[in-house]
Amino acid sequence: MSTNNKFNFSLENYNITNNSNLKIGIVVSEWNSDITNNLLSGTVKELIRNGLNEKNISVNWVPGSFELIYGCKHLLKKNFNAIIAIGCVIKGDTDHYEYICSSVSNGIMQLNIESDIPVIFCVLTDHNKTQSTERSGGKHGNKGTEAAIAAIKMASFK
Repeated sequence: MSTNNKFNFSLENYNITNNSNLKIGIVVSEWNSDITNNLLSGTVKELIRNGLNEKNISVNWVPGSFELIYGCKHLLKKNFNAIIAIGCVIKGDTDHYEYICSSVSNGIMQLNIESDIPVIFCVLTDHNKTQSTERSGGKHGNKGTEAAIAAIKMASFK
């Protein structure tokens, strides 16, 4: 396992041999949909690349990042091995950014504390649209692919 701060995209240190039966729920924010669609695409492609059956991936939409918590909470009642929350909050001129980022982070953290099903945080919290674009398929890769690997790793944690 890597000791630096970069994400380890490898599943080699995990005793994972067959992902075809894993069931992953995804909740995606419609707000900043150009960014969240890119994150979703990266997530689904990476899950399939790692052996998940496409029929075992459920995509569900909510209006904004704040609503991700509610959507994930309801998916926790289903038979998923992991849930991925995908959103994008871009800083504006008001305090709204801070409230939404804090609320979504804390809400997803609370779901992880209360549930036996891991909820993966794939919510970009950037200062501008360029940063979000660069992290959703641009020069900094696609954070959706990282969320997919994290979901597989955490689903195998049990």
